[in-house]
Amino acid sequence: MKSPLDDETVHKQYFEQIYEKLKQDRFSQFLGMTLVEVGEGTATAELEVTEDMLNAHGTTHGAVIFALADFVFAVACNSYGKTSVALSMNIGYLAASQKGTRLRATAIEENRTNRTAWYRIRVENEQGTVAILDALAYRKNDYFVPIE
Repeated sequence: MKSPLDDETVHKQYFEQIYEKLKQDRFSQFLGMTLVEVGEGTATAELEVTEDMLNAHGTTHGAVIFALADFVFAVACNSYGKTSVALSMNIGYLAASQKGTRLRATAIEENRTNRTAWYRIRVENEQGTVAILDALAYRKNDYFVPIE
């Protein structure tokens, strides 16, 4: 469904419906992620690293870190109610983390056009930056919330 409203207006007017839809991500729930904040083109989520999330070296598996970064990317790029999907993602792992660590990921929109949007995602713990991810989203024409 198309809307004559701009992205910021849709975000503000339909925030509750957008937020409710995005927090229902089943995989993030399975991993125990908590959506902390959603803004216009931004999102923050947290995750506590458990025993089941460790690799053979006893540190947080890269896939867990990537999943947290991917979740906030998905929330941020869909925060305007317009269906958006990943085109590309590139992650750099900068530090290890261990069991019991609380990881916090924040996505910030760097650039947005009608068709694409670019995001920078940081995953951090108490000691500093664990990973940085750059991501490009494709923005479809339709909205996943009913726009009047």
